[in-house]
Amino acid sequence: MALTDNTRTVPELFTSVVSQLADLMRTEGQLARAEISEKMTLAATGLGLIVGGAILLMPALVVLLEAAVAALVDNGVAPYWAALIVGGTGLLLGLILLLSGVRWLRSGRLVLGKTIHQLQRDAATARSQVRPDYVEKRAA
Repeated sequence: MALTDNTRTVPELFTSVVSQLADLMRTEGQLARAEISEKMTLAATGLGLIVGGAILLMPALVVLLEAAVAALVDNGVAPYWAALIVGGTGLLLGLILLLSGVRWLRSGRLVLGKTIHQLQRDAATARSQVRPDYVEKRAA
């Protein structure tokens, strides 16, 4: 039986499969690295918002809250009520900033969804390529 141009030997097929698998793994690795980089940027943004909010909240709020308390006291509000009103408002605004930053760090945003989806597609493609050959060989 002579080999035609379309027939490849088993070693050639094995080499081709190994080469294609190596290329696939390299490509998937690049995709994973790109997606990890994207997720780390999101995490850094969320952390930056939290840190920035905390740094700006502390000294600015002390000064502004003291001024607000003094203004309320000058307008006839008892000092303890003025401090409570201003402190509660400052607390509410600080919590809003912190929760906005935490929302950036939700675990769902940090999952490598694109990479996982691509790996699942690759596995499904590989299964579909292997199964028809297996079924044909068993039938013969």
